[in-house]
Amino acid sequence: MEKKTQFRVEGMDCASCAAKVEAAVRRLGGVTAASVSLASGRMTVTHAADRPVAEEIVKVLPALGYTAHLEAEENHAGHMHGAEENASGVPWWKRSNARLALASGAAMAAAYGAGAIFPRGEKWFCILALLVGLVPVARRAWATARHGTVFSIETLMTVSAAGAVVIGAAEEAMMVVFLFLLGELLEGVTAERARASIRGLVELMPRVAWRRAAGDGFVEVAAEELRVGDVIQVRPGDRVAADGVVREGAGEINEAPVTGESVPRRKTAGDPVYAGTVNGAAVLLVEVSATAADNTIARIIRLVEEAQESKAPLERFMDRFARRYTPVVFGLGLATALVPPLLFGGDWREWIYKGLALLLIGCPCALVISTPTAIAASLSAGARRGLLMKGGVVLETLGKLRLIAFDKTGTLTAGTPQVTDVVAEGSFSAKEILARAAVLEAGSNHPLARAILAKNQADGATAPAAKEMRALAGKGVAGEIDGTQFFLGSVMAAKELAGDWSAAVQAHVDALAAQGKTVSVLLAGEKVGGVLALRDELRPDTAAGIAALRDRGIRTVMLSGDNRQTAEAIGKELGMEVRAELLPEEKSRQLAELKAALRPGECIGLVGDGINDAPALAAADVGIAMGSGTDVALETADAAVLHSSVSDVARMVALSWATLWNIRQNIACALGLKGIFLCTTLLGITGLWPAILADTGATVLVTLNAMRLLRWRGN
Repeated sequence: MEKKTQFRVEGMDCASCAAKVEAAVRRLGGVTAASVSLASGRMTVTHAADRPVAEEIVKVLPALGYTAHLEAEENHAGHMHGAEENASGVPWWKRSNARLALASGAAMAAAYGAGAIFPRGEKWFCILALLVGLVPVARRAWATARHGTVFSIETLMTVSAAGAVVIGAAEEAMMVVFLFLLGELLEGVTAERARASIRGLVELMPRVAWRRAAGDGFVEVAAEELRVGDVIQVRPGDRVAADGVVREGAGEINEAPVTGESVPRRKTAGDPVYAGTVNGAAVLLVEVSATAADNTIARIIRLVEEAQESKAPLERFMDRFARRYTPVVFGLGLATALVPPLLFGGDWREWIYKGLALLLIGCPCALVISTPTAIAASLSAGARRGLLMKGGVVLETLGKLRLIAFDKTGTLTAGTPQVTDVVAEGSFSAKEILARAAVLEAGSNHPLARAILAKNQADGATAPAAKEMRALAGKGVAGEIDGTQFFLGSVMAAKELAGDWSAAVQAHVDALAAQGKTVSVLLAGEKVGGVLALRDELRPDTAAGIAALRDRGIRTVMLSGDNRQTAEAIGKELGMEVRAELLPEEKSRQLAELKAALRPGECIGLVGDGINDAPALAAADVGIAMGSGTDVALETADAAVLHSSVSDVARMVALSWATLWNIRQNIACALGLKGIFLCTTLLGITGLWPAILADTGATVLVTLNAMRLLRWRGN
């Protein structure tokens, strides 16, 4: 039996910090796995249930320069969610790395001052100032070496500084240690800003709610106390305290904090609302459908945190590269210091100095952090705009999509039929036809009936009540209205009952059917009174979304279970290839065929509603679920678009492209600066203190560049 224990770890500034923490914890007895999320500052440790490790971890990490706080435990099969706050809340200038950097800077200033007064003692003043910063770094180097990380940045720094003192470059060593500590401080500040994106999601969580008490009153309670079925009052300007369904009232809800939708949505009785969204000017009564631990924002936060803990293939490659890269650099620095003097008569001091500079240039921090920081920023930026992705693997794969298949109903279309055409064939007007059709459909829950009733309500037409209402199985409905027998039903049934079926009526029916519309006919007695056409219409942004994907060179295909004529009419409108009349398992086979036609390295995606498309979602390289099935979407698909927008699929791909481009920039910056300083060092142009800028400076630049993704707006 295994157990998972979660900790909040403070003091981690870059990916190498996370690697050191993982290596140290994995060496503890009883620990089978340790996973650190630099972005959220959390560590999850899997260990034997009979071996509590919390006390050992809390004792071990301070020696490495980090602090661990126990958050939560769970059984191996269970679910866990820790405390809401990731940060310690301590201002940066009060943290240990800030105090150490300030102390080192003050000691350096004092050394220069004392050296000006007593020039003969300048070397010793510099050594004393050096020790202020170097001793804590050397202690961390020893601790990390003992706990499994020999070639750490602290080790390279200690060897370089000590070697510089030996060859008489104490002043430069002092400067290098100060710059290193200053760089660590800047890394910590920028890393904390990146973590703030997750806390921004946490801050959307409402703290209190007004719950209905006995009678008609409402009492203020903590949002965590709400249970499914409770009724809460949402006042104008309040955040909705829980996921739920509107029971009374109507008004606009600003969903931007959760879905990124910039235009407020009107909500009436029966409409869903999400926790964290902002009510407009109306008072709403909402029935709670999910507890605080399981509402939309809580699920998004869990999803983002879990996603940031999973590593993308590119990130895993960079980790492996860094593990081999650092020992190689150490060997290169040693060879630079020894080979020229031993074999070619070079000056010992000059080449040892260059070798020590190479150790500083070779620190892998900027290289290792180039990928995870960009991915963490992208996942957070996407979540804030309703684009949810389960990890860096998904984010990276999205950028490789060359074909995306779409389900039709509920994905490309809204999922609910609408009346599109009302054609008068006799003496009635279009409004009168619609009103009589609505009278016949009154009380029906059939989707087509609801569409006719909604259209008639919007138009405001009325008709006398029907008498002797009856349903004709498989054909339609009939009743007497104002002394005349009316029938509303299918074309085939209407043909059987009509006494006069003209060529003009048939032409109208054929034209509407060719557009993929469902046609119903209204008969007055035996005469055709009118024709109604209904269709599950495209979402407003579908055409723009498909066009955006096409502009990116991504082919789109419709996989639909609907009849071929309807699917092809929609496909023609969108300019898409269509494969229709497919069962769920047949969609998976179609995906396999489409994928087989792609070139190696190219990927295929599927966009569906996350329910009946589950087999196909699993078969695709990336399964993207529409937000209309949010609960299922967050659990089953690789990614989800919360506000069911086809354009958001294109935005998700755009975010992946932006992220991969950002990562390439970061890697180029890290390797480029190292390459430049490597050449200038070997040529004798630059020395120790510029060399440290090749690492700490690059790390800060890479982090700041990655954080630009937090400002991504979905363009």
